[in-house]
Amino acid sequence: MKPLLLIILLSVLVFAQSNDFEQQKAALLAEKTGFESDIRKIDAQIAQTDSIAKAEKKFFAEQKTRQKADLERRQGEIGQLNQKLSELSAEINREKASIANSQIRVENTNSTRKALTARLLTYCRKLENFIKTGLPWDIEIRLERTSVLCQDLENSVATPEEGFARLRAIYAEEIRFGDEVQMSNRAITRSNGEVINANVLRIGNQWIVYQDDAGLLYGVLNRKVDKDGKYEYIWKENLSFEERQAVKTAIDVKLSRKPPQMVVLPLSFSIFHSEH
Repeated sequence: MKPLLLIILLSVLVFAQSNDFEQQKAALLAEKTGFESDIRKIDAQIAQTDSIAKAEKKFFAEQKTRQKADLERRQGEIGQLNQKLSELSAEINREKASIANSQIRVENTNSTRKALTARLLTYCRKLENFIKTGLPWDIEIRLERTSVLCQDLENSVATPEEGFARLRAIYAEEIRFGDEVQMSNRAITRSNGEVINANVLRIGNQWIVYQDDAGLLYGVLNRKVDKDGKYEYIWKENLSFEERQAVKTAIDVKLSRKPPQMVVLPLSFSIFHSEH
């Protein structure tokens, strides 16, 4: 019985061990299957990670290439801009120099115009004084346009061009005044204050004589200079017979009462000094 029992015990033991082995085997297989599943998941994750890494690497490589191209392009643009800025700076400097030169020319022109205006004003004042001290013939009209021009030049109302044109016209009128021989019938205030109507003969800006309408009164205009150098015109009316005849003949010739002829007239201006 003992051998049989032993055999049975051994069989039971072997069966029990066999069951444990199968269970362990099954557990190991299950564990293996789990490991393999985990490995596949990990491999999938690694593959996915590698794919993402490759994509990112490619993206970064493309970005780097693009950034390099952009950098080179922008460096080229910056170089072009710097060149344009340099050219623009040179152009601005040229413009500044041109403006400065223009300003200098403008200032020179203004200075020249001011000097010209001052010179014109000097001539205008001289002409004004000449008219004031000249023959008192329509002196208000002649003096007014000259004085107005002097004021316009002095106040910069008239430009040098306008001033020159006006002064030239006045000079032309004064030259014509000095060259012409004019006869007019007008009221004359004699030295004694008497006002008469007379024929007045003016020869240029040198000589004025008169004869009243009745042919009885005569006068020759003389210029008096006082001690201060001021001029005054007065009539010389106590003429000699020869002087009266010369005045009458000159007036008759101008009025075509007598044929043209040489007439010896009294001295143009009997200038005498007064101590008063």
